[in-house]
Amino acid sequence: LSPIMLTAKFSSSSNIYTFILLFLLLNIISLCSSIVLSTTLTLPVTKDSSTLQYITVIGQRTPLIPVNFTVHLGSASLLVDCESGYNSSTYKPVLCKSKQCSFAKAEFNACGHFCLSKPRPGCNNNTCHTLDGNPIIDTYTGVELAEDVLAIGSKPVVLVSQPKFIFTCIKSFIMTHLAKGVTGIAGFGHNSTISIPNQLASLDSRFTSKFGICLSSSTISSGVIFIGSSPYYVYNPMIDISKNLVYTPLVKNTFTTSKFSEYHVKVSSIRIAGKNVPLNKTLLSIKQGLGGTRISTTTPFTILHTTIYDAVKIAFINALPKNVTIVEPPTKQFGLCFSSKNIRNTNVGPDVPVIDIVFHKKSAFWRIYGANSVVQVSKDVMCLAFVGQDQTRAPSIEIGGYQLEENLLLFDLIEKKIGFSSSLKLQQTSCSKYEKTS
Repeated sequence: LSPIMLTAKFSSSSNIYTFILLFLLLNIISLCSSIVLSTTLTLPVTKDSSTLQYITVIGQRTPLIPVNFTVHLGSASLLVDCESGYNSSTYKPVLCKSKQCSFAKAEFNACGHFCLSKPRPGCNNNTCHTLDGNPIIDTYTGVELAEDVLAIGSKPVVLVSQPKFIFTCIKSFIMTHLAKGVTGIAGFGHNSTISIPNQLASLDSRFTSKFGICLSSSTISSGVIFIGSSPYYVYNPMIDISKNLVYTPLVKNTFTTSKFSEYHVKVSSIRIAGKNVPLNKTLLSIKQGLGGTRISTTTPFTILHTTIYDAVKIAFINALPKNVTIVEPPTKQFGLCFSSKNIRNTNVGPDVPVIDIVFHKKSAFWRIYGANSVVQVSKDVMCLAFVGQDQTRAPSIEIGGYQLEENLLLFDLIEKKIGFSSSLKLQQTSCSKYEKTS
């Protein structure tokens, strides 16, 4: 019965309490239905204190087991170590010239592959292969495509389950330098039909090819990846953090197929304390696959081409208060450190000069506050949390995880654009306050 029908039925009745109870029951049922039909999944993400990698847990196989994955924005698929005890009664290799192989758009279709050992996960004849690998060690190889059960959420609440989710089966030696207990890489690449967001959208009409990533700065509490359409809520207070974002278009980099699913954006300039940093602008464009700006969750701290880093370093020093003393870096990782004795703390971290990353136009910029621009390395010393490096064979700017923490990035793969919030600390909230039962 609808609320209107119930009103008509009970308006002439003396049992007004029964009507109130039924009305409340209807609202509860409606609320429950909206939860069941939600178009957004929440995937918890934790930070490993040793490797600084971001880890999520996804269920896979039959019987279903939780598998730890390192989150990588640029990987084209779900990569799984199939040599180290992969047991599943529902594993099926993707055969050459199959619909699944065509759907995956495998560019490395090695149909002549011959497996010398007994058939097993990752080693089967006449299977569809693609090129994928481990971004931590920058190693890529031909890998077998396969299907198996995938589930997000755990018992008793499995939020979504797919019986034939396509993934890549990779050898153990490729999966080195991952965090302890991690046996795979969760790929969120934009230009792949079998990345997690794109494949879920193709398999389930409730989802769209959109996702948001909100990394926690804590190694104790978890951040979140929102899979599906916004709004994306955090609580205490309840806020839709997907509002008021600054958007910039994705930039294509088609020169190298192994990096085709990476996320590149146009950076036109960098401002520190409101002043433009003098940069070699030729480094900000992609030429033959090199240069430009990439976003990475597997790079702990933002890496800048040495000439860009030197300019940023000088501008940051000049913008520091005069009573702040520059000190010798206690670690080789960072090139600029200073005494924190005269640096006061604010709700967005240490009170240091703000850094603006200016995208395709002057009005589209992402502001980085002290919580994301500097790191405390000892009791009285903090360092600029950027790394200078010879980026001859890589992007000139690679935005790393530390700069992304407590910020929301919304990846709209339909409109091919990325939305940036600034620090959620400005709104007195954090990435760990997401609704865990969405």
